Amino acid sequence: MIILGIETSCDETAAAVVRNGLDILSSEVATQHEFHGPFMGVVPELASRAHVMKVNRVIERALKAARIKAGKLDAIAVTVGPGLAGALLVGRMAAEALGWAHDVPVYGANHIEGHLLSAALADRRLVPPFLGLVVSGGHTELILARNWGDYRLLGRTRDDAAGEAFDKVAKMMGLGYPGGPIIDRLAKRGDASKSPLPKPWVNGTWDFSFSGLKTAVLYKLRTKKSWTAAEKRDICAGFQRSVVDVLVGKAIAAAQLLGLRHIALGGGVAANSLLRSELERAAVLKGLAVTVPSLALCTDNAAMIAASVHFKLKNRPALVPGQLKIDPQLHIPFIEALAAGPVFSASRR
Repeated sequence: MIILGIETSCDETAAAVVRNGLDILSSEVATQHEFHGPFMGVVPELASRAHVMKVNRVIERALKAARIKAGKLDAIAVTVGPGLAGALLVGRMAAEALGWAHDVPVYGANHIEGHLLSAALADRRLVPPFLGLVVSGGHTELILARNWGDYRLLGRTRDDAAGEAFDKVAKMMGLGYPGGPIIDRLAKRGDASKSPLPKPWVNGTWDFSFSGLKTAVLYKLRTKKSWTAAEKRDICAGFQRSVVDVLVGKAIAAAQLLGLRHIALGGGVAANSLLRSELERAAVLKGLAVTVPSLALCTDNAAMIAASVHFKLKNRPALVPGQLKIDPQLHIPFIEALAAGPVFSASRR
């Protein structure tokens, strides 16, 4: 089965052609950083306009790179949520028009499920059950994947997602946008021990909370009128260490409690170098396997959207195409799994 994926949920216009759910024949992504950089964040109206300008060209490039014509596709997958309403609408309209013109069925895809399954594109040995840690600009979730399409929610962020916190801290420090890669780069030359920050464990639950950590950075910055470049690097290192310790600590604890042997990392923050290395290091110590997608599969892309629809069709062959209701607040259809989480000591690394 050959599926064209289309992704326009936020500020990346992406299209990809995937065969049998795992073979990426092409993947094209057009970023919008030049539009949003001056505002230090994504402006929804600008994002929608940029998608309108780029989506058809990106789709054409993906089909050309895969050496396939639209009429030869078995299906089209398009993100219907979560995301920015206007941006999602552009992708849906492009998918519907292409499907109508070439008589190809169109299926809606969940953006978060795409991030969860992006690990399968990176490692074919990944099979359920496994623990998913999805960390992006708008979402931070621990997910028990019992089977393809069968998920249990363990915990999610109660306020700021990890990626959102990275961007906001970078904005406070005047570092630029997007903040995640900048903080990651500066933190490598900083010393976290010189700028220790609280680790928001949110004990007794699997949920996350990064709003207080972000506020701690703000209060720290207010203690001085100016900070040297070296001091800013140390703050970046301290902030990043706090976020990563919590993400890794809870993921490892959840996998052990549930008896899972494999952890799959996904989402834009999965590109963070410390998160990647620390999760792999901690997993090795506990005898667990970790799948960390390539950098191209961490950020928003359409290959993961095509893959998610492939697995959906494989497990639900009677799935009806064309049900493309846009839902900016869409969640994976979870069943709650565990109410209580671990208790960590304040000093735990």
